[in-house]
Amino acid sequence: MEAKLITLTGKVQGVGFRYHTKAIADQYGIKGYAKNLTEDVEVFAQGDEPSLAQFTDAVVSGPAPLSRVADYSVESVEPDDDYTNFKTL
Repeated sequence: MEAKLITLTGKVQGVGFRYHTKAIADQYGIKGYAKNLTEDVEVFAQGDEPSLAQFTDAVVSGPAPLSRVADYSVESVEPDDDYTNFKTL
């Protein structure tokens, strides 16, 4: 299992970004969370490598129809076994 911390900037709040991110996470069996920061969205995602790669590609493309990701960073982090599903915070 691998884990990534993804931070996204742009038009990512108030457009259903976290809701659509959760739907994609559920589709790929990803566990973790999406939460709003001051102006950005933070996503902690973990799963098997192929699913995590597909999930990451979908999220950085802007999953919500009205969203627009201007920039993002992806950092490899340690998995956290406390997550049993994907949550929006």
